Formats: sequence, structure tokens, C-alpha cells
Amino acid sequence: MKLVLFACLAAVAFAAPQGDQKPIVEIIKDERSDSGDGNFNYAFEADNGISMSVSGTPGAEGQSNMEGVYSFILPDGTTAEVRFTADERGYLPVSDLLPTSHPLPAHAIEQIRFAEEQRAAGVTFE
Repeated sequence: MKLVLFACLAAVAFAAPQGDQKPIVEIIKDERSDSGDGNFNYAFEADNGISMSVSGTPGAEGQSNMEGVYSFILPDGTTAEVRFTADERGYLPVSDLLPTSHPLPAHAIEQIRFAEEQRAAGVTFE
């Protein structure tokens, strides 16, 4: 029994932080405010370039509506930024990082224009 107790105490001692070890990532800014009525703000920044700032309000359907921005450093050293809203429509990010659809080819645009002309002229197909 004493051996098991000694082994447990040794494991705890070895698992404890040793000396003045610095955390891998240090938080250099951490600001938060909550008014208690569903409105809130927070912002943080880490020493590795990650940052986030968000403000929120109560939504009409019981959700929290939020607007914010977060950024981080890409492997090439540039900063990536994503702005977003989150509300009853869901999460809507905006960033140059996100893929976009390809533009329609000219022949497709012409077909759409022609179909709209036919629809406006009352042409129907059955």
C-alpha cells in the first residue's frame, strides 16, 4: 500500500510544472465585458499573432447575434483576416481566403439573357 501511495505522489511531483517555464503561447490582451442583458464584447490577442474581437447582442429568436473579426499569421508571414456575422441566418464569414465561384462563361450568360427575354415576352414551354 505504501508503495502505491509513493508511486502516486511521485507521479504528481513529476507532472507539476518545473521552475519558471514560459507558456507556449502567451496572451498579451484579454478584455471582456458582459452587461448582463445579452450584450457582450470580448477581444484577445496572443503573442503568436492570433487575435479576435467580437461583439454580441440578443437575437429576436433567442440566439446571440455576433459580429467580429479574427486574424492569424500564415506560413508565408502574411496576416489572414476573417470578418464574420453569426445570427439567425447562421455563420457568414467574409475573407479573401475563402474560395469563390468561377464567373459564368459568356455562352451561359447569353442563354440566361435569352431565357429572360422569352419569359418577358410570355413564351412558355409545355
